[in-house]
Amino acid sequence: MTEVRAAVASILQIEDLSVSFDTAAGQVKAADDVSFVLHRGEALALVGETGCGKSVVASSIMQLLPRNAIIQGRAVYAGGDLLRLDELEMSRIRGSEIAIVFQNPSLALNPIIRVGEQIAEMLRIRKGAAVQALQQARAMLSGLGLRGDDKMRMYPFQFSGGMNQRVMIAASMILSPRIIIADEPSKGLDGALAGEVMAEMARIKNQSGASLLLITHDLNLARNISDRIAVMYCGEIVEIGRSEDIFNKPLHPYTSALLDCLPERGFQPIPGSSPSMINPPSGCKFLPRCPKGFERCRKKPGMVTVEGMSATFSGSESMSREVRCWLY
Repeated sequence: MTEVRAAVASILQIEDLSVSFDTAAGQVKAADDVSFVLHRGEALALVGETGCGKSVVASSIMQLLPRNAIIQGRAVYAGGDLLRLDELEMSRIRGSEIAIVFQNPSLALNPIIRVGEQIAEMLRIRKGAAVQALQQARAMLSGLGLRGDDKMRMYPFQFSGGMNQRVMIAASMILSPRIIIADEPSKGLDGALAGEVMAEMARIKNQSGASLLLITHDLNLARNISDRIAVMYCGEIVEIGRSEDIFNKPLHPYTSALLDCLPERGFQPIPGSSPSMINPPSGCKFLPRCPKGFERCRKKPGMVTVEGMSATFSGSESMSREVRCWLY
């Protein structure tokens, strides 16, 4: 279990978050004792293979999980626990203070409402000024490269996937939230367009001073956008560190194996397959695939601090490098 240390500039603290789902096949353990801190103005990337639980963590924070989800732990924001708020209290926070950019804009956008109206809707509901809301929506779209009143009057089906992703970003950012959660924002986009969309999101984030929690399986995108990276495997965070440190000196064997999958590192697939989330290994979950495993790995390792880091955010205290592995 990770001990979450509250830093002066932390804005969100996830403490011992566990999420499971009751299914006909058994209880799926989608997130297991997940803990991390998001700092003010920071971009933190949560990375890992598809199905490791990244999106479940994001949806938990926003209380967007289905009713069969069993949630334990805390998500501390502004002195309160987001997981304990009722729907009315949570609805006041969604969008205005914490916004989420979904990975599939074709499902998130209403196909029969013009994109300009969809972007302006949140501002109109909160502020009640329809004309001003449309003006801000137009300015937001223009800043994302979709200029002209004709773009405001178009429908989602008239846009490409990348254009609709920009619409989603504009709708999420129009209320100037303090935290942006981007759930696989580059999914389905080619490399150049994904980089362009994320660069624009990073620019808006920096202008507003918001914090970014990036959920992605794209390691190079995480490296280019994030200050720190948290690596997930089979529902657990196995390593957290500064982005450059993760790439230059990975500590956990899974992190090393994940990086070796990159084309520039030889495109070496990880042997074996991810374990069942219904019946995961009792010790280290990576043991069946790990080239460095030994007898002690049959017991579950905890998260340990390995080395200090000099990176700070907005005057926060130094953050540590952490890893979940018996090698350390």
